Amino acid sequence: MKKRVKISTQSSCGEIRREQRLTCLMSEEELQIVDRYLEKYNITNRSRWLRETVLSFIHKKMEEDYPTLFGEHDMRR
Repeated sequence: MKKRVKISTQSSCGEIRREQRLTCLMSEEELQIVDRYLEKYNITNRSRWLRETVLSFIHKKMEEDYPTLFGEHDMRR
């Protein structure tokens, strides 16, 4: 018998395995909008697209909300 090899947390190409699940419910209309968008732009990996879209939005928002030493009004003077 062959010994089982423990699977590492990283795949062979260096990507981290995603083991945590996040579930989102959508209405029929919302799902149709998403499906039309994916079809229009030839996106085949819906999970990857959704993950990258959500994370890029969060990252952008966090950069905008990052505290600064001076307010925007003071810096524009």
